[in-house]
Amino acid sequence: MRIIAVYCTMMLLVGCEKSVTNKHSVDSKSSGVIQPKNLHATKKAELEGKAEQDVKAEQVLATEKSTDVIIYQEIEWIELMPETDLEALLNPPEYILSVEEGTAEDSIDSIKTREMDNGSVGQSDYEKALISTDIIEGMDGKYIEIPGYIVPVAFNDAQIVTSFFLVPYFGACLHMPPPPPNQIIYITIEDGFKLEYFYEPVIVSGKLSVSLFEDAIASSAYTMTMDKMRFYYDSE
Repeated sequence: MRIIAVYCTMMLLVGCEKSVTNKHSVDSKSSGVIQPKNLHATKKAELEGKAEQDVKAEQVLATEKSTDVIIYQEIEWIELMPETDLEALLNPPEYILSVEEGTAEDSIDSIKTREMDNGSVGQSDYEKALISTDIIEGMDGKYIEIPGYIVPVAFNDAQIVTSFFLVPYFGACLHMPPPPPNQIIYITIEDGFKLEYFYEPVIVSGKLSVSLFEDAIASSAYTMTMDKMRFYYDSE
């Protein structure tokens, strides 16, 4: 608007000067004034230039975002379990306390049998917590770091582990009853790895998902896309 006003003012002055002297003419190019017919083209060029700058800025931001370092949240296993389940497991029935760990009686089937004899099967919070698939919804999609032990689930032809369960204690699912599904994470690895020391604790980092996976070995209420793994006692 300011350019147009200047232009009109100068044209008015030029008209007056011509009517008086009829000797001078004004060259708009030499005077630095933009012709009206070029205003649209000039404005279009400015807008196109701004649009190009905006696109470049968005590309820079996208590049910076894609190169951001992922921060993994260190969590404990109990953070994957609802408080009601944790409370039930911390307060088992009296007869559970008399069972020797690792014996035939120390199994979910034995517990169910005893509770059936007591007429309380399906009503015990402890029994429900042992097989609970209840999860913490807020954990879905989080990048976490968690310690645990590896229980191989699948191997390829070269005996390379391609998927496994991460569990909170050694011997789970193999020599001992499996933990509750909400205390197991199922992890797949495209390239796999050779497992030589499965009794060593590890720390796994990756993106956690709320997804039920069932296998003959055990069931898990969480899955993970693993980014990295290291032995627990190794420094980063």
